[in-house]
Amino acid sequence: MIETQVHSRNIVDWAADKPEAVVLSGDLTGSTEIAAFKAAYPERFFSLGMAEQNMLSWAGGMAREGFVPYLHTFSVFLVRRPYDQLAMSVAYPNLPVKLVGFLPGIMTPGGVSHQAIEDISLMRGLPNMTVLEVGDAADVESVLDVAHAVDGPVYIRMLRGALPRLFDTPMELDRVRHLADGEDVTLFSAGITTEEAIRARHVLEAAGISVTHRHVTTHKPFDDPAIADAIRAAGSLVVTVENHSVIGGLGSEVAERMAEIGAGTRLVRIGIPDTFAQGASAPYLMDKFGLTAPRIVERIGAELGRHIPVPDDLGSHDVTIDVGAEQLEAL
Repeated sequence: MIETQVHSRNIVDWAADKPEAVVLSGDLTGSTEIAAFKAAYPERFFSLGMAEQNMLSWAGGMAREGFVPYLHTFSVFLVRRPYDQLAMSVAYPNLPVKLVGFLPGIMTPGGVSHQAIEDISLMRGLPNMTVLEVGDAADVESVLDVAHAVDGPVYIRMLRGALPRLFDTPMELDRVRHLADGEDVTLFSAGITTEEAIRARHVLEAAGISVTHRHVTTHKPFDDPAIADAIRAAGSLVVTVENHSVIGGLGSEVAERMAEIGAGTRLVRIGIPDTFAQGASAPYLMDKFGLTAPRIVERIGAELGRHIPVPDDLGSHDVTIDVGAEQLEAL
């Protein structure tokens, strides 16, 4: 099932009984699905323009006065551009500022200036910061509740546009979603890679490879006991798949946990290597960096020393996340 404008609808209903929740826009109101919020609650909407450093300082001041600001813009403009203000005005005083970042990773054709491929790494490194990532419509519908319940700053890797509905239960803080249990390979995925990992897992299982699969929605904290259990379940291989650099993101999180529990299983990190990406469509970049279902199957098969046939129709799937012309116009 594919749904559209999930965040747009959800935030209006969600905010109805939360007068403390205000929305700040970094001049990308339409592109971050908050135009309906602006229309519904004009007195709780603030457009700060293309001045993200100022927006972070504003948010810190509003939080000190009892508001809970929800900042909306593209991920790079919430993390990379105003990082010092984010650290000093929000994270250091541990204020309830919620950062809603869109187009994480390689979801945008806007090139390296718009591709947040290191945001999880940067945000995990900030004391007091909670880091969340959504992967489908159910995650989008529940992430605001999770963020609002955190007494401190939260960064959300948010999705917009056309989204799959993969789950029928809400996201929970620091709890992975259990998608499958097996004995050969343990697979951790997050964000837009989970839909591809699910498709890949079915091919692997049809080839006789038993897979434990967990969908990660909380990058920090990363303390769910089920993570260690899933690592221990891997007989041959632990694999991480992420729309982020392999340095500092999900692969690093799992590697840290494996070291802490003394796991001796081999780890394979599938993601963006130590390089900048390029301006191109999300489906093209996902295939280039091995994030599509066919490439995941091929990589795991190669790591296990097996050739696993990839069905012809597995490569015909179009990424359901919004990467169309409207996005190009928004840049």
